[in-house]
Amino acid sequence: MLRLFTILFLTLIISTSALAQTNTVSTVSSGTVTIDKTPPTASAPSIVINNSDVCKTAYSAGVQTQILGIASGITVTDENCERLKLARSLFGMGMKVAAVSTMCQDARVFDAMLMAGTPCPYKGAIGDKALAEWKKNPQDIPSGSKLMVSSREGSEDQKNDDYPFPQENNQ
Repeated sequence: MLRLFTILFLTLIISTSALAQTNTVSTVSSGTVTIDKTPPTASAPSIVINNSDVCKTAYSAGVQTQILGIASGITVTDENCERLKLARSLFGMGMKVAAVSTMCQDARVFDAMLMAGTPCPYKGAIGDKALAEWKKNPQDIPSGSKLMVSSREGSEDQKNDDYPFPQENNQ
């Protein structure tokens, strides 16, 4: 039992001294030890966005080796957040059609408006007139729309008439 305790104690002391090393560079000259300096450290820049009304996200990173260190940071703009804020501002100024048009730049909103029976405005036209204009100008449809296919996507298996939308009544 004493032998086991002695082995554990020595193992603990050896491992503790191995973990206790510091980040200092030292040189030995003529029998004396001179501590020069600690190695430099690359610190990632802190990018602080204090305002909660900003549609940006910050990312930063840093890497350090024994010879070279590099750090960088960027901000990324959230376009959907900007679109929401613009639409809210336009709506607040009483420009409701412009606010809806801003939201319709997103394909998900574009499709939702079609499913609701109220197609997105097209250059001032609303309702059935706007739908007819969207059909005439498929290049203007937001890419990613699942109900009306944009000519920019190059999808050949779907046509703009393949969506479940009531046809116009010509009486």
